[in-house]
Amino acid sequence: MLRIGLGEDSHRTQPGGPLRIGGVNVPHDHSLVGHSDADVLLHAVTDALLGAAGLTDIGRLFPNTDPANRGRDSADFLRLAYAQVQAAGFELVNLDCVVAAERPRLAPHNDVIRQRIAEILGVSPTQIGLKAKTGEGVGPVGRGESIEARCVALVTKGQ
Repeated sequence: MLRIGLGEDSHRTQPGGPLRIGGVNVPHDHSLVGHSDADVLLHAVTDALLGAAGLTDIGRLFPNTDPANRGRDSADFLRLAYAQVQAAGFELVNLDCVVAAERPRLAPHNDVIRQRIAEILGVSPTQIGLKAKTGEGVGPVGRGESIEARCVALVTKGQ
């Protein structure tokens, strides 16, 4: 049985780097604002995997009202969520992700980010697709006010 899940997230930017994307610190003069480390990509991946398995979402699993989640590494969220996905009998087939950021250019960091996500999940980097887009100067992303991420997860359930 195959199941698909969709995850998306966005966070405002603030002066001061580095920028944390996909579990990697990318050199930049801005960072993201959030209760945890605000890793927009790992949040989208986490929600996509949880959704594919028909489980809860990241906000209910790791609420921003819980002081234990303040400044927390989003890799922890992803690891724990994927353990729940696996406990429900599902395994990752692949992820396909898009990050929209006007600055910095993320394409040069794609391979390192793919490797890091694969490492967190214990899968091959070939199972992680990642594309970097800009906002073309339009909207909050285009003005550099926010960064967005979307992810589709395909999982399979064994017989």
